[in-house]
Amino acid sequence: MAELKIKAMEKCDLCEKEAKIRIPYGPHRFCVEHFNTFFENRVRKNIRTNKLIKYNERVAVGVSGGKDSMVTLYLLHKIFGNRIKLEAILIDEGIKGYRDRSMQIGIDYCEQNQIPFHTVSFKSEFGIEMTDVMKKIHEDEKLGSTCSFCGVFRRHFLNMKAKAINADKLATGHNLDDEVQSIAMSLFRNDFARLARLGEDAGWRKYEEFVPRIKPLYDTPEKEIIAYAAFNGIEHYSEECCPYSWMAMRNQYRKMLNELEDSIPGSKYSILASFRNLKPLLQQHQKENASETMHCKKCGNLANAEICSVCSQLERITNVSKIVQTESKSLKKKNSLTCVETKGM
Repeated sequence: MAELKIKAMEKCDLCEKEAKIRIPYGPHRFCVEHFNTFFENRVRKNIRTNKLIKYNERVAVGVSGGKDSMVTLYLLHKIFGNRIKLEAILIDEGIKGYRDRSMQIGIDYCEQNQIPFHTVSFKSEFGIEMTDVMKKIHEDEKLGSTCSFCGVFRRHFLNMKAKAINADKLATGHNLDDEVQSIAMSLFRNDFARLARLGEDAGWRKYEEFVPRIKPLYDTPEKEIIAYAAFNGIEHYSEECCPYSWMAMRNQYRKMLNELEDSIPGSKYSILASFRNLKPLLQQHQKENASETMHCKKCGNLANAEICSVCSQLERITNVSKIVQTESKSLKKKNSLTCVETKGM
């Protein structure tokens, strides 16, 4: 959880109440009430300053049932109420015992708060589930990690469903930690095209085929999201992290950046600020060097190459001739990990 280790009877910075949370980069000490105000004001400022949402817009929220998406859904419902048309999209990747349980939390919240919701499953759309992909990877480790497939498919289905319901915006639960990790990964991979697309409103070019993606929690630290959910009783799935997340290269970047933040509080915000200053230059470079958009030869969707990333990944899976029944020893994880353990919190 967020930094809750404070001295006995330490007072809130803004009142005489006992502080319930200490935030190192301030440093700040807040009671629950003033932490909530601090937290919500930052989200409101992000939405207002970056013009992420307008009144009467239809806003779809990608909901997994985890802390980030549930806090995003909760806050948009609290901040805007009936002034926007809020709907949820839940993607079932087909990971039994994990996604079905987390999705149910999102569904229950939507039903309790009269929020329309829509579900999409990999199985019904593609005829495969992530368990099938994992088995393919056990046969051919050169396929990489499940995350590289799941991320591409999830983004595709979120956009597809958001487009189908005529959403004006598609909100995701990406937070400060996610964004800084993506910045570092893009820099270390020398992927400036991907770097230029990052930000509180993803992408630098707008297309009719894509619903604009926004990140209300873009500058909110992950630990504070955990604390906010706990203080406000926001139910979310917090047991085992995705069973396949241990394969993700992102874990290495997360560990590195968390250690930096622990040593030098505020480092993540400094990285984000540096990126924001560089972003106009990155986007200008992409505009000057971007190739013409094309359509995938297989599905007809917009693509950066002759074959889009979705069709390319499906083709890679299909080309693996068979599914083996035994797991590769080099790919087998030792035990189940909670999100707190996986994310170094």
